[in-house]
Amino acid sequence: MVSLALALKEQLKTERQAAMAAFNEHRKPEKLLACLRQDVDAALIRAWNTIALPSSAALVAVGGYGRGELFPHSDVDVLVLLESAPDPALREKLEELVQLFWDIGLEIGHSIRTIDECLTESEADITVQTSLLEARLVTGNRKLFHFLQDRFNAAMNPQAFFQAKTLEMRQRHVKYEDTPYSLEPNCKESPGGLRDLQVILWVAKAAGLGDSWRKLAERGLITQTEARQLTQKERAFKDIRIRLHIHTGRREDRLVFDVQTPIAETFGFQTTETRRASEYLMQHYYWAAKAVTQLNTILLQNIEAQLFPQPANAQPINERFNAVNGLIDIAQDDTFEVTPSAMLEVFLLLAQHSELQGMTARTLRALWHARFRIDSEFRRDPANRALFLKIIQAPKGITHALRGMNQTSILGRYLPNFRRIIGQMQHDLFHVYTVDQHILMVVRNVRRFTMTEHAHEYPFCSQLMANFAQPWLLYIAALFHDIAKGRGGDHSQLGMADARKFCRDHGLSREDTELVVFLVEHHLSMSQVAQKQDLSDPDVIRNFAGVVKDERHLTALYLLTVADIRGTSPKVWNAWKGKLLEDLYRMTLRVLGGEDPSTEHELKNRQDAALKTLRLYGLPENAHERLWKQLDVGYFLRHDAADIAWQTRSLYNKTDSATPVVKCRLAPIGEGVQVAVYVKDQPDLFARICSYFDRKNFSILDAKIHTTRNGYALDTFLVTEPAFANSYRDIISLIEHELTELLQARAELPPPTVGRLSRLSRTFPITPTVDLRPDERGQYYLLSVSANDRNGLLYSIANVLAKYRINLHTAKIMTLGERVEDVFLVDGPVLNNARSQIQLERDLLDALRI
Repeated sequence: MVSLALALKEQLKTERQAAMAAFNEHRKPEKLLACLRQDVDAALIRAWNTIALPSSAALVAVGGYGRGELFPHSDVDVLVLLESAPDPALREKLEELVQLFWDIGLEIGHSIRTIDECLTESEADITVQTSLLEARLVTGNRKLFHFLQDRFNAAMNPQAFFQAKTLEMRQRHVKYEDTPYSLEPNCKESPGGLRDLQVILWVAKAAGLGDSWRKLAERGLITQTEARQLTQKERAFKDIRIRLHIHTGRREDRLVFDVQTPIAETFGFQTTETRRASEYLMQHYYWAAKAVTQLNTILLQNIEAQLFPQPANAQPINERFNAVNGLIDIAQDDTFEVTPSAMLEVFLLLAQHSELQGMTARTLRALWHARFRIDSEFRRDPANRALFLKIIQAPKGITHALRGMNQTSILGRYLPNFRRIIGQMQHDLFHVYTVDQHILMVVRNVRRFTMTEHAHEYPFCSQLMANFAQPWLLYIAALFHDIAKGRGGDHSQLGMADARKFCRDHGLSREDTELVVFLVEHHLSMSQVAQKQDLSDPDVIRNFAGVVKDERHLTALYLLTVADIRGTSPKVWNAWKGKLLEDLYRMTLRVLGGEDPSTEHELKNRQDAALKTLRLYGLPENAHERLWKQLDVGYFLRHDAADIAWQTRSLYNKTDSATPVVKCRLAPIGEGVQVAVYVKDQPDLFARICSYFDRKNFSILDAKIHTTRNGYALDTFLVTEPAFANSYRDIISLIEHELTELLQARAELPPPTVGRLSRLSRTFPITPTVDLRPDERGQYYLLSVSANDRNGLLYSIANVLAKYRINLHTAKIMTLGERVEDVFLVDGPVLNNARSQIQLERDLLDALRI
């Protein structure tokens, strides 16, 4: 038996290698899958015959193997079908058989059942029922197998099976982000993948409508053209899955970043100056998945109509469209051919009639096939331009309409530049959506600011939007803000030209056009100022006010910026970024309103507001004087009134403390913990504090560093960690105790930990950059660093700064997905020497590269 297992194992290995070598030549997926299945069939038959099971039993292939397809590293699912429960002797033979299957190197998924047991399990488990639907006899008792098929088919309830499989499909879609545009899709399980195609064939076969695309076309459920398209898409996904298995050497169905480029190169895609080879592959994948999603909807609706016939209760909407059972339906099969503008009108009607839940399969099919009629003449037609504007200006259903237009390829046909970015990936390590999906997400986010049911999410944005005239202009800006990604050059400038042309073509006024163009051009400006510049500097606020010029432009840019950041990834936005943007908005608004942005005016405002808060604490009138005498103007400008009051109260009667004072509180922004440290100044203090936070795996979001006139450091940190939300009181006590002990000990600084890069960062490494330049006044230096994120990175930077005795005033720690962009406001004698500056930058680069 051992020699047989070894022989069969070696034979299977040789045959698999030969089959895959042949695939590398002919590139025919179906041929490889059939060849692998035939080789395994032969090995299983030989093993079956060797064990000599009784002639009454049968070996049945189920699942994908039963379908006649076997991918290079897929499981081999088999059923041993028996007439009756096995006796001890037969059970022993069955154990020998299964062991032999494993010994010959197969990943076996096996079950041993009688027909009654099969039917019982099938009734209880939809997965078992599905696998039996594709059962195929490998060897053994043919009569018993046919008896199983007859009883299985008789017990099949097509309606219940359809409902169970469509529910299962919806649950699977949710698990895989409910989009075919995931940046690391599963080519088998993700929406628009192989599994969606299999679901159609399963429910069709269960209903007796056919088990192939050709047969479904013969039954009139799809057209011959659609059958060809589905065949092509299925072949493409099988091809990708085969290459994934071969490249990884295991059962791998995910197109993760690590494998996208090598898989792309096997298809012949090459990296160019503007795009990676993987981006070409993925765009082809997304286009195929999008087509499958569309055809899947059409086919399932048609099959559902066959299984659950309903009387067509048509209620006329106008001469071109009817409402039929909650769906919009074309009045005539040739509606879109006779009246091409109806391809836009149908989406306008869906937006206007909330009771309509979608389109009938007939309408979807007609729209899908008529989309090629949208050409340059269609786009120039004033009536079509007016219809598109009406969709954008509709009071409800805008996001749903635009997503539907994108799914049916109408949006890309109407806006050719949008079509270029459909399925285009973004390898900046913080966008988690393709460009087109990000754009639609931003439109959705802006739209939500207008909806009362979402007012609790972003109250300030909702408040501003409630008073903003013509919010639809923001939707247009959102549509165009990233439309020029991937063309090379500055996408803001290129997109600005596209936006201007659109506005002029669609008859927008000069004023409205100027606003949209401004938003597209400057959609990154507000976040860059808020996150990378010193907001305590009046000149920064004054210069930004000069860019936006008036309140309407400021408000529009603020709303678009929040929506844009929120639309990159759920992980990128946090309350601190929200506060930075809101602070910049409010300070700029005051300048635009004529308020004096001077240092003296701002200083008085903050001190007065802080004193009002201090009075609420019941402290003596002069409680602030001892501390404030030691603080310079820079301190008051870098802290808001609430922080000044909190720190003043915390340090009351402790301004000359011989021991460190560490005070913590839940951050007022509602996220993270604020940590204030007051201690005799020391050159390596920032590095020492960073070493503590690094050891605790806390993330530093913000740091404000100040040295008092009496030689103390008054430093404030905003730190966060997922566990804070559940136990912040314990965390606060722990930080106060441990950090105080650390600062008292004055031990040697520990060496920086070398944290591992994430998988994404290893796949898409960022070239570290260091930029050191004087600020606008020449008083301080702005140090900007960019690198892949990893544990210990900030402490490594702090160590270098301590080595050069750099004085740190503020630190903005910006984590964008897998990328960090940190900005430090610094000074120090070493910065006055050009040679020392160069050496400092080199050492910082070395720290970033570790």
